[in-house]
Amino acid sequence: MSGGESARGPQPWGAMVMATGIVSVALDLAGFTGATRVLLAVTAVLWVVMAVSFGLRLRGGRDRRRREESSPVTLTMVAGTGVFGVGLLLFKREVAAEALLALMVVVWAVLLPQVVRHLKRRLPGSAYLVAVSTQSLVVLSSTLSKQLSVRWLLWPAGALLALGLVLYVFVLSRFDFGQLLDGAGDHWVLAGALSISALACAKLALAAGPPAPRPLEWLMLTILSVAFTWYVLLLCAEIRRPRPGYDGRRWSTVFPLGMTAAAAMTAGTVAGLHWLNVLGRVLLWPALAVWAVVAVGAVRHAAASRTSA
Repeated sequence: MSGGESARGPQPWGAMVMATGIVSVALDLAGFTGATRVLLAVTAVLWVVMAVSFGLRLRGGRDRRRREESSPVTLTMVAGTGVFGVGLLLFKREVAAEALLALMVVVWAVLLPQVVRHLKRRLPGSAYLVAVSTQSLVVLSSTLSKQLSVRWLLWPAGALLALGLVLYVFVLSRFDFGQLLDGAGDHWVLAGALSISALACAKLALAAGPPAPRPLEWLMLTILSVAFTWYVLLLCAEIRRPRPGYDGRRWSTVFPLGMTAAAAMTAGTVAGLHWLNVLGRVLLWPALAVWAVVAVGAVRHAAASRTSA
């Protein structure tokens, strides 16, 4: 989601964590446990680098710190931590996931008001991180609630779900739709923010059920259908105006692709719709392919930067 990270800038570690982590989760949903372990290990390494980078970027003078804290890109720290926490729960690492959730809450509470306050008109795709980071809290807390049978977490998670949807609409009203044809990758978060909202509904429904509450199930399917619509429109825009070459913001394309696949598989389970689960499995493969292409591009970019230095 690194709206401010270009091919010539520093590597967007937060977006890397989000993209790699969600692809690993989607692989687990599809039954590829071995591949999940490999990508989750990569996610863990990237998360450590992201956390160190996050701390270093907030050092320095007051002006620089304010500039960093008001940028939507800083919220990749929250969203990336949430995805990593869900990945850890796949392997029963509840204590670590609880610690990550506590860290997320603090960072989100500090950063979100500042980011929202500085949002202007004609926003880039990275602005949707205000919704993504909020829904990532819902996903992790709901998953913990179900796994640990801690039902009180469902109440704040439900409130955050509603807030995340409000933030999505707010950003949508200010989004620069010219990004569909001109964006460098983070414009895909237009769809990804809805996909994680649908996943948040599904996780809440699983934690609250069985049976899954009907209103949550309907909301989940409605949000997911809109996410699918954006997915198709964004794909058509990419075909109409290809944007080859590595750009750090392409990690923000990988995340929505992986998130849509994971959301579809989870929603299919919640709603008992086998075809939706199959569709999610089909969508996993382009997500994995784009992840591999962007990862190769990142390695080459890092090597070229080191050589030129």
